[in-house]
Amino acid sequence: MPKILIIDDEEDIRLLYRKELESNGYQAVAASTEDQAKEMFRLGGIDLVILDIKMTTNDGGIDLLRWIRETESVMPIILNSAYPHYKADFGTWLANEYLVKSGDLKELTATVAKLLKQKGLP
Repeated sequence: MPKILIIDDEEDIRLLYRKELESNGYQAVAASTEDQAKEMFRLGGIDLVILDIKMTTNDGGIDLLRWIRETESVMPIILNSAYPHYKADFGTWLANEYLVKSGDLKELTATVAKLLKQKGLP
């Protein structure tokens, strides 16, 4: 079962995504801070990351994106933000996908499935 790390400082988002991903047959774990996310990532077993840009520090998600790429360059990463203007930021181009947050999770779950399939996972 693929394991997905959800990194978002908003508890409601973490719970919503976790429930949706688990209902689609994935194992989901969540982190609310950059430090928590790094610790979970270091423990291993993560197959995909869903990452918010605006974290405890303004652009903490972009800094974390860079750290993940330096740590494991082939990790599939979905940047997920309420701010569409970040898509033009060169720092976000390190992500595999950029999605604007929405109440409709179909695009998110379809993107997760696509990236995991590209990685050879169900």
